[in-house]
Amino acid sequence: MVGSYGPGVTIPQTGAGAPAGDPAVSNARRAIPRALVVLLGAASVVVVVAGAQAVAWLIGPAFMALIIVIAVAPVQGWLRRKGWPGWATTLVVILLVYGLLLVLAFGLILSVAQLATELPQYSAKADGMVNGLVGELARFGVGPDQLAAARGSLDLGKLAGVVGAILGSVAGLASNLVFLLALLLFLSVESGGAGVRLASIGRDRPQVSAALTHFAWGTRQYLLVTTVFGLIVALLDWAALAIMGIPLALTWGLLSFVTNYIPNVGFIIGVIPPALLALLTGGWSLAIAVVVVYCVLNFIVQSIIQPRFIGDAVGLSVTVTFVALVFWAWLLGPLGAILAIPLTLLCKALLVDIDPQARWAAVLLRDTPMEPEEAAAAKAARKAARRSRRHGHAEGNGAAPGTSEDVPSTPPEDVPDTPSGDGKPRLPSS
Repeated sequence: MVGSYGPGVTIPQTGAGAPAGDPAVSNARRAIPRALVVLLGAASVVVVVAGAQAVAWLIGPAFMALIIVIAVAPVQGWLRRKGWPGWATTLVVILLVYGLLLVLAFGLILSVAQLATELPQYSAKADGMVNGLVGELARFGVGPDQLAAARGSLDLGKLAGVVGAILGSVAGLASNLVFLLALLLFLSVESGGAGVRLASIGRDRPQVSAALTHFAWGTRQYLLVTTVFGLIVALLDWAALAIMGIPLALTWGLLSFVTNYIPNVGFIIGVIPPALLALLTGGWSLAIAVVVVYCVLNFIVQSIIQPRFIGDAVGLSVTVTFVALVFWAWLLGPLGAILAIPLTLLCKALLVDIDPQARWAAVLLRDTPMEPEEAAAAKAARKAARRSRRHGHAEGNGAAPGTSEDVPSTPPEDVPDTPSGDGKPRLPSS
């Protein structure tokens, strides 16, 4: 099938209206070498990334505002189901959004101020410890140039700068306060019609509507679980540091809460400052105690308990999560590290989930080779099998027919692909 563009000028039609197996379409696709397509795609990615880095000051706060509105949007729906008028629900959402922003900014600004006033008091002790370490290195034959470089790298002021950059990256949104407040206001007002807009999109583009709905659901689940467990970890770390007498315990607890949003390496960033301060105030024994307490608390909460509640809300492999963290931190700075997971979920929704032909990329990105529905069905089957075994064990050897001793458990691959009823939006099958 060809399209006419004037007398004697025809080009093959390669769009959705072209029939499958059309020779003209196949020839047109083969006319462009695959290597050229890859190079053009890579060049486009470079241009887009360079442009995004140039306007990082805009992308970071804008996406932060979007994430905050997505997080509080269910409150508006709940109030409407209770019979509240539309203007009242919108007002509640606006107050919640502004309240969260003000509380977060106040806590971060206060922590940065305390950090700036407290850390210089330990500079003399830190210099003495660095000089002692340099002397030990000189005994092992390290040259003067290397010693000078080591002395310059072990600077308490640099530690304060790193911690201040992490805490101040969110508090620094005040520099764009007018833009951020206006954007939050407009997003909050329009959030009530998001469901109607997605339903309208779904009539013509169901894949796009499902992908955006899944992004909002996954982001909301991730934020909810991460925030709750971040608060738990922050309170436990603050209590432990206060008991051990570490200065600025509240600041380090707040740092633990913020770094809980940074995947993979957030715990390491959160433990280094209090451990170094413990080293300056109480020596090696206190520093080791801080590290051990942090490891125990964070390992139990973040590595054992928290993943059970997050479930498949994120659905990204550990490698993809780490690479995304490095990429977004490089592109947007410390705020990009905090928003790495939601940003990656949005890119996945726009580039992978809306295109049925890109499902192969979803297989490479997710944390399990199985489809989410298949994984959920297999998990449900394993839980049912465990319940059957416990029931059969409780009944004893004389179990009646129909128990787990008489009915073998269904293997995961034989479980029918049915909705789980957990409220999670499913992407339409291609």
